[in-house]
Amino acid sequence: MAAPIIETCHVACCANRTPNVLSWGRGGLIAYGTCNSVALYDPQEKCVVAVLNGHTGRVNTVQWVHREDCGEETHLVSGGSDSLLIVWEFKQYVECVGHTGPVCAVDAIHLDNNKLLIASTASDSTVKLWLYTGSKGKGSFFCLSDRQVSCPAVPILACGGDDCRIHLYAQCNGQFRKVLSLQGHEDWIRGVEWACVDGDLLLASCAQDCLIRVWRLVAKSRTKRNAQEERTIRMSEDVFTLTQNDASSAFAVTLESVLAGHENKVYGVHWQPPVIKGGDQHQSLSLLSASMDKTMILWAQEEGSGVWVEQVRVGEVGGNTLGFYGCQMSPDGSMILAHAFHGALHLWTQSHGKEGEWSPGVVISGHFNAVQDLSWDPEGEFILSVGSDQTTRLLTPWKRMDQTQPTWHEISRPQIHGYDMQCLAMVGRFQYVSGADEKVLRVFRAPRNFVENFANISGTPLAKLLASSDTVDQPEGASTPALGLSNKAVFQGDLTPKTNEEEGTGFNSVSDQYQESYFHPLTLNEPPPEDHLLQNTLWPEVQKLYGHGFEMFCLASDSGRTVVASACKASKAEHAAVLLWSSTSWRQLQALPCHSLTVTQMAFSPNGLFLLAVSRDRTWSLWKRDDPATTPTNTEPHFSLYTSTRKDTAVHTRIIWSCDWSADNKYFVTSSRDKKVIVWGDCSSSEAIVTPDEPPVIRPCSSIIDVGDSATAVSFCPILCPGNSYLLAVGLESGQVLLYKWELSEDQSHSLTVKRLRWRPRAGRAGQGGEEEGEGSITAADSSWVQLASAGADHSVKIFNINRLAV
Repeated sequence: MAAPIIETCHVACCANRTPNVLSWGRGGLIAYGTCNSVALYDPQEKCVVAVLNGHTGRVNTVQWVHREDCGEETHLVSGGSDSLLIVWEFKQYVECVGHTGPVCAVDAIHLDNNKLLIASTASDSTVKLWLYTGSKGKGSFFCLSDRQVSCPAVPILACGGDDCRIHLYAQCNGQFRKVLSLQGHEDWIRGVEWACVDGDLLLASCAQDCLIRVWRLVAKSRTKRNAQEERTIRMSEDVFTLTQNDASSAFAVTLESVLAGHENKVYGVHWQPPVIKGGDQHQSLSLLSASMDKTMILWAQEEGSGVWVEQVRVGEVGGNTLGFYGCQMSPDGSMILAHAFHGALHLWTQSHGKEGEWSPGVVISGHFNAVQDLSWDPEGEFILSVGSDQTTRLLTPWKRMDQTQPTWHEISRPQIHGYDMQCLAMVGRFQYVSGADEKVLRVFRAPRNFVENFANISGTPLAKLLASSDTVDQPEGASTPALGLSNKAVFQGDLTPKTNEEEGTGFNSVSDQYQESYFHPLTLNEPPPEDHLLQNTLWPEVQKLYGHGFEMFCLASDSGRTVVASACKASKAEHAAVLLWSSTSWRQLQALPCHSLTVTQMAFSPNGLFLLAVSRDRTWSLWKRDDPATTPTNTEPHFSLYTSTRKDTAVHTRIIWSCDWSADNKYFVTSSRDKKVIVWGDCSSSEAIVTPDEPPVIRPCSSIIDVGDSATAVSFCPILCPGNSYLLAVGLESGQVLLYKWELSEDQSHSLTVKRLRWRPRAGRAGQGGEEEGEGSITAADSSWVQLASAGADHSVKIFNINRLAV
C-alpha cells in the first residue's frame, strides 16, 4: 500500500456562539458547528476525526437523527446562517432550500421506509417540515413565530417561542395542526426536548426566566381516578383531541414540576439518552441543564417521593467569562458536556466507583474567531497562534503512557487582550512579540510554571528546556490587572499571602478597588481545562515597543533571533516604513522606507542576510544586511535596500498577500490576489549583480503559477525533497491548501480564507520519534515526514503531516 502524501494531524476549533450547535451521537462522536463547518469530535481519542464543509454561512444548529433501536446514527442535520438545511449521510449531503433567514434550530425522527421527518425553524418566523427520502428533500411548511423545535418518536411537534409559550402541533390525517399552547414561562423559551417514559411523554423546557419546567402528556383514556385521587389536590390539565381515520383520542398535558436552581438564563436542557433493556427501550429520568450562570445541573427524581431534585452541579466559579449556551450527555450517562459563550467545550466525567463525584476532563479547544497568524517555536515542539478573538494560544502534542500516538492540545493562553490580535513572531525558544489592532508591540516571555508543565505534558526533559537563555530570571507566572491590558509578572515572593496589616484598609488607587485575575501555580500532567487556561497560563509582558502610527499588521524575526521587523496599516508612504528592532535591547534600530501602502507580510532569509517585504501597492522590496566588516564601529545589524519592483516593473497586478524563502536562500516566492504565485531568484546568482549605479534585477525564475483563486498565504518547506526539488504550500481565499512540487500535488481545505502557513522547522512529527531523549534524533521512518500548520478565517488551526518522499 502506497504511503499517504498528506494527512490531517490535528484540527483546533471551537463551537459557534449559538445555543443548539452541538449534538452527541450514540456512535460516540460529538458533532458541533464551527464557523461554516461541522466538526466531528471523538472525546475518547480527543481529536477531530472529520470536518464537514457544505455551508457558506455560520452553522447555527446541529442534530444527530436518533434511531428508535438506540443504534448508531447514520444521519446528521445542520442549519446555518446561509438559510440552508443540510442532511449529511456518510459525508454525502443534500441541501434543503426554503428558508429565507438563518436557520436556528432543527430536529428529526425516523419514519418507516428509511425516511426522515425533519423540522426546522429560522429567523424568518417559520417552521418547515421536510421529508427526506435518501435522495432529495421535499419541504412543506407553516408559519409560526418561534425559537425552538423538538420531535419525539410520535408525530407531535413542540415549538418554544419568544411569546413565552410552548406551542404543540400534532399530526392529524396527514397534516400537522396546532392543538395546544402551554403557558407558564415568563420569558423567551430557549430549549425544549421530549422523552418517552412508560408510554407517557415528558417535555422539558427552559427559558430566560431561569426556570425549567417538566410537562407530562398522557392519553386521556389512561387517566383513571379512584375515590381517593378525587379527594387529593391535582394539577390542572389541558386537554386536546385528535381525530385519525374517524377515530378520536383525547390527550391531557399537566405540569409535572418546576425546577429552580439556576441564577441566570437557562439555554439548554437534555435528557439522558434511552437504552435498550430486554428488547424494550428504557428511558432514565435524568435531566441535564445548562445556564448563563456558568453551571450545569443534573436533575433526577427521588425514589420515594418522586420529587425532582438537584443531584450534581458542575461549572466555573468566578472569572470574567459568560456562561453556557447548551449541554449534552454521553450515551451511557458517564460524561456531560457544555459549550460556552466563547466557544469553549467543558467536559466532566463521572468518577469510577464514586457516585455523585465528577471531575473535569481533557477536551479540544480553539479560537472563536478568525486565526490571523501562527508560528512554530525554533525547535518545532509547539505552535503559537493569534486571532481576532483577542487571544494568543499555544498548542503542543500531549504524550500519554497508554497511547502510541500523541494528541495536540492547548496548554497555555499566553495573552488575553482587549484588541483583536493580528500578528506574532517567535524570538527565541520561549519568547515572542505580538501585534494587535493598536500601535504598540508587546513582548512576552514564558514563566517558569509554564516551562515545568510543558515538560510534563510534552515529555521533553526539563533540564533541556531550562538550558535555554529565555528561562533566566523567570517569574512564576502572570496575572492581569482588572483595569489594564498588560500581563503583570508574578514572582515567588508574590505568592505568599499578605496579612491584614500589609494589605491595609484603604484604597490607594482606583485599580485597588477591583480584584485582579490572580495567578495560582499549578502542576499539570495533562492539558488544563478552560478556567485554568484563562487564569493560570498567562505569560508576563516584558516590554512594549512604540514607534508605529497606526494598528499593527505584520511581524517577522530572523533565524538568529536578533532582529524583529514590524509594519503597520498605512495609506501613505510615511507610515508604510518597516521598523527594525533589536531583540536584546528592544531598541529601534532603523526604519526602512520604500512602499506607499501597507506592508502585508515580511520574511527574513534563513541565513538572515535578506529581508523581503510585500505590500498592498503590488510591489516587493528586498533589503540586505550590511557586511559587519564595512561598519566596524556599529555592532548592531543594519539593512540597506538591495532591490525592489516598481509600479512599471511589477508582475503582480493586485495586492501581494504573502511571501517566503526557500531553505537554501536562493529563491523567494510571492502570492497575490491576482491568483498568481511567483518564484523569484536566484538571489545568490552572480547574474543578480549588475553595476554599482543600478540595483540588481531579480526576475521570476519559472513560469507563473496560476492557482485559480486569490492566493492569500504561501510557504516553502524548509526540508528539500529528493532531487533538490522544493515543496511549496499555497493557501487560497476559498480555504484550500495546495501543495506544489512545481506541479499540483494535493489539497486540503479550510472553509474560509487561509491567513497563514508555517512549516515546522525540523523534519519529523512533533511528539513522535526519539526527540524526547533530548538528542533530537528521529527514526528513519519518521524523517520522511514534515509538518505544516495553517491558520484560517474559519476559526481553525490545522496541522498536516506530509510525506515529502511520497510527493
